[in-house]
Amino acid sequence: MDKILEAVVTSSYPASVKQGLVRRVLEAARQPLEREQCLALLALGARLYVGGADELPRRVGCQLLHVAGRHHPDVFAEFFSARRVLRLLQGGAGPPGPRALACVQLGLQLLPDGPAAEEVFALLRREVLRTVCERPGPAACAQVARLLVRHPRCVPDGPHRLLFCQQLVRCLGRFRCPAEGEEGAVEFLEQAQQVSGLLAQLWRAQPAAILPCLKELFAVISCTEEEPPSSALASVVQHLPLELMDGVIRNLSNDDSVTDSQMLTAISRMIDWVSWPLGKNIDKWIIALLKGLAAVKKFSILIEVSLAKIEKVFSKLLYPIVRGAALSVLKYMLLTFQHSHEAFHLLLPHIPPMVASLLKEDSNSGTSCLEQLAELVHCMVFRFPGFPDLYEPVMEAVKDLHVPNEDRIKQLLGQDAWTSQKSELAGFFPRLMAKSDTGKIGLINLGNTCYVNSILQALFMASDFRHCVLRLTENNSQPLMTKLQWLFAFLEHSQRPAISPENFLSASWTPWFSPGTQQDCSEYLKYLLDRLHEEEKTGTRICQKLKQSSSPSPPEEPPGPSSTSVEKMFGGKIVTRIRCLSCLNVSSREEAFTDLSLAFPPPERCRRRRLGSVMLPAEGVGAPEPPSPSPAPVQSRAGPRRQRKHCITGDVPPAVLDIEGPGPQGPGGQSGQEEEEVGKEEESKEERGKEEEEEGAREKEEEGTREKEEEGTREEEEEGTREKKEGEKEKEVEEEKVEKEEGKDKDKEKDSLGPGTHRATPSGEGSRSVLDLVNYFLSPERLTAENRYYCESCASLQEAEKVVELSQGPRYLILTLLRFSFDLRTMRRRKILDDVAIPLLLRLPLAGGQAQAYDLCSVVVHSGVSSESGHYYCYAREGTARPAPSPGTADRPEPEHQWYLFNDTRVSFSSFESVSNVTSFFPKDTAYVLFYRQRPGEGPEAVLASPRIRTEPTLHKDLMEAISKDNILFLQEQEKEARSRAAYISALPASPHWGRGFDEDKDEDEGSPGGCNAAGGNGGDFHRLVF
Repeated sequence: MDKILEAVVTSSYPASVKQGLVRRVLEAARQPLEREQCLALLALGARLYVGGADELPRRVGCQLLHVAGRHHPDVFAEFFSARRVLRLLQGGAGPPGPRALACVQLGLQLLPDGPAAEEVFALLRREVLRTVCERPGPAACAQVARLLVRHPRCVPDGPHRLLFCQQLVRCLGRFRCPAEGEEGAVEFLEQAQQVSGLLAQLWRAQPAAILPCLKELFAVISCTEEEPPSSALASVVQHLPLELMDGVIRNLSNDDSVTDSQMLTAISRMIDWVSWPLGKNIDKWIIALLKGLAAVKKFSILIEVSLAKIEKVFSKLLYPIVRGAALSVLKYMLLTFQHSHEAFHLLLPHIPPMVASLLKEDSNSGTSCLEQLAELVHCMVFRFPGFPDLYEPVMEAVKDLHVPNEDRIKQLLGQDAWTSQKSELAGFFPRLMAKSDTGKIGLINLGNTCYVNSILQALFMASDFRHCVLRLTENNSQPLMTKLQWLFAFLEHSQRPAISPENFLSASWTPWFSPGTQQDCSEYLKYLLDRLHEEEKTGTRICQKLKQSSSPSPPEEPPGPSSTSVEKMFGGKIVTRIRCLSCLNVSSREEAFTDLSLAFPPPERCRRRRLGSVMLPAEGVGAPEPPSPSPAPVQSRAGPRRQRKHCITGDVPPAVLDIEGPGPQGPGGQSGQEEEEVGKEEESKEERGKEEEEEGAREKEEEGTREKEEEGTREEEEEGTREKKEGEKEKEVEEEKVEKEEGKDKDKEKDSLGPGTHRATPSGEGSRSVLDLVNYFLSPERLTAENRYYCESCASLQEAEKVVELSQGPRYLILTLLRFSFDLRTMRRRKILDDVAIPLLLRLPLAGGQAQAYDLCSVVVHSGVSSESGHYYCYAREGTARPAPSPGTADRPEPEHQWYLFNDTRVSFSSFESVSNVTSFFPKDTAYVLFYRQRPGEGPEAVLASPRIRTEPTLHKDLMEAISKDNILFLQEQEKEARSRAAYISALPASPHWGRGFDEDKDEDEGSPGGCNAAGGNGGDFHRLVF
């Protein structure tokens, strides 16, 4: 019967005839057969199934085996013995073929349980290990996987199981797609998935095998001597538990036995796995390994692999099936490569075609990818400005896509930079500390230079001024401004956690300062702005003369002097009027200023002002109520006094009352004492006028400071002392620049405070606000006795009244609180430690009854009790123009933008609440210099209101190259430092608590920022990196 069937199968009859004859033979085989006949049919079936030339003989062989196995089980058990199985597996040269393995699997399905079956399973446990060690092809290996999944008893046991798993990984690395076309690719993917699925099943049964298999996987992909392994290894990654990721990456990145070449090869091949369509979590493992390398400062590997692979990753965005993983890896690679524009510029030619393809695809996946790609493009253009010719086609391609705001861009750029990755070594070695999470850069203290660092950070955070400095062109005649431009550019684009201002400090050094000693930051600021102003004026004159001398035409009239950058940003105008009380003649003089020095009024002055005149503006503000009779006496008064009272207190809209912080009396509330005082004030205008005249005289005796008329110098006196100082003492006192200010009611102070200011107590005699000091500065002054004024009309010294008014407010208003006064008893400068409430919104009174709104953007704080000692640090937020406020909201504070605390090398997040309460928590830490930014729509520069996005100005080529080179140098320094310390760290005793908390980021507000030293506000040794 077997010979008849074999002849029929190999004959040339039509297929239908063959199938009919085969059915008859199979029906006969179902009947009882002799043992020899049955064995012959089984042997024929095995030959046809394994060696059939086409589909028909293989199908006939399978049917024969099924019929014999089911109807003649005893004979089948005798036939399918261990010897027969061994002959099938070793019948040819090399590893067994897929058909032989399939025949074995079919035989196992039909083999009845018994001693013969156990012998076969024992044989297969050895043979499958031998088979995978011989590196079978994808089809045979997949058949082994199917065999073992169907029959787990064939899996090698004991120590051989781990070896078997490792050899399966090796087999996957040898896979090659055998056929071209979609069908071949799909079959190849299925085969790889079957093998990796077997691995996953074995790992679930024996979790201890996972890590050895991972080591084997890394050995395969890191080998540089063999041909590149197959991408089929990517199918293994999807089965790895994510909870192992951190530990595996940490051990791998800190393994000294892994060379740079091996690591570079491994990560490069892993990035190629992005193209594997069926893998999950591949992008997570790639990004985790990149982060691990950044944490141990192996930047040379990261740079090389990013430049080599970023274009290939970008190309995978075309394929929806791998788009998600490719986009994740691309975003990480681009956002971390911030030290240079090289990686981004490699993609520029490919972006417009990619955008066009994704638009044409018109799918949800394509739309999402487009939005994220456009966001990436805007981030990179923001990060690397200065290439308009290269960026124009790219920006044209994404012009119709969503544009992220600047805050979003800075958030993306700050979260993934290589230098932002926390290193385990950084806890013990400050040289390896990462860039601040804020994205801001600190300044290294060069030895009591915190006064310089604080001022520079405040100027840098004044965004309009920073942009003006960064736009400075090459080959200018402003060497100091050029050095400031370089410093600002490095603060904006450097990857270092802190840079040294040494070059700029040496160029801007104040001649009378002693090196290495603490100095007055306000004095340095004034000197710096004066230097920058004069340098620009001189440079402009030189350029004009050079143009005139080189022009052959007759010289034209030189154009009028233009405003310098300092004048545009910080320049305001102040008018001083002096009225002779004898002839009533008034002389006036207008002067420019860049900052206002605000003196502290005597306590009694503040109290009396609060008792006598504070309720007048409060009544004027209440629009719904009828006007009170109290303004009438003020209007009836003559001269500048009446006009200024109206300017300072009468022009505050009702909206101001809505923004005050909660106080002891509730919002906008008044104490009973204040209501009594209103009644007193309304009794008679003559009594109040007389009281204010007497008050002015008492102020002069108690104040201890005077301002000379023409020279602008003042003398300080204490407890009513009016004697002049001679010689050097007089000169030293004059340098204090103490100016008078007018006290004001606490309700008015509360009206100008922003949310979060809770310290002010209206009923307290010693409480002050910035507006109190401003009003005191603008209050009239009686010039009597030795201070009498020389009146030209009278041709003699006469008593006079001096009035100061602000005619034009600057874009950035700088206020210096004069906290340092000269103590005649100790002959030393002492510090006034009074707390001053700082409003987020300040309405600056101007001449003519107008007022301009200013938003707080920086506060320089002095910690200590003397100007010759202590420490300076700075609270700041972006001081840039915001959109003009809508009607009815002009007097509400700006929405809370992020505050930062700049404390030399340390930069941390902060809040306005911390700014407001710093003196409450630390009595020696007091606000000293304040920066306010004029609101758009409030001044002459209203047209400069910011557009939707403000990007940093384009830097010239030399500056960009210098920053890129320094960033690469910094990465090399960090990598070298990490490598030199790694061996020492590994030799230390292992302890989970070692180094924990040594240098962790702490909230600066939990303790005083401390003293001043060369390491920064918090002490310690910091590696001085000088750009």
